[in-house]
Amino acid sequence: MSTPLLEITGLGAGYGQSRVLWDIDLALAPGEVLALIGRNGVGKTTLLSAIAGSRPLSAGTLRLGGEDITTLSPHRRARAGIGLVPQGRHVFPQLSVMENLQAGLSALGPRARQAKVPQHIFDLFPKLWDIRDRAAGFLSGGEQQQLAIGRALAGEPRLLLLDEPTEGIQPNVVQQIEQALTHVRRELGMTILVVEQYLDFVWRFATRYAAMQNGRIVRTGSIAGESAADVAHLVHI
Repeated sequence: MSTPLLEITGLGAGYGQSRVLWDIDLALAPGEVLALIGRNGVGKTTLLSAIAGSRPLSAGTLRLGGEDITTLSPHRRARAGIGLVPQGRHVFPQLSVMENLQAGLSALGPRARQAKVPQHIFDLFPKLWDIRDRAAGFLSGGEQQQLAIGRALAGEPRLLLLDEPTEGIQPNVVQQIEQALTHVRRELGMTILVVEQYLDFVWRFATRYAAMQNGRIVRTGSIAGESAADVAHLVHI
């Protein structure tokens, strides 16, 4: 494996006195797509939150591009190159599609004042251009998911975190999302960590997987070497 873009060592995190994550060691190489899989409640979302900075660590370290980001705030991690697409999308409902996308530019720091929403976002999701003046609260679930991904991409992340991107999404939009993620990995060299229950979807474009149980990484492997059905059986998904 090449020098990791993201390196997690001995990570622990939780909520108040309740520990959720234990001794997480994980590394992602530049341009890699890692599928984080496991049953609901095993800590996958908490791990993404810990990487993005919205969940404080109780133990361990995080390094991005060789730099220690363990103590950085969420907005400083965004500026360092971490983009998050949270479960449930969390778009700004009163703002238009274009305004939501422009909000994603804030991750660029001082450059945001002069920046424009990149054209490749509309190339990936043409519908967003068609509805750019519509309030995000009136969009369908699939449209909101495309918007949430586009908003994260507007900040030019080096690492893209996605939490259940296909949840509640119609099949034709799932296909568009798959094509978009494949494009940003191949053409932009983006590193992606994706939490996903729909294994057949993520198996089509991820390179490796890490399976979680009870707040720990219990198994890792190559997508090319194991089928989704076999892994699901082994880790009881």
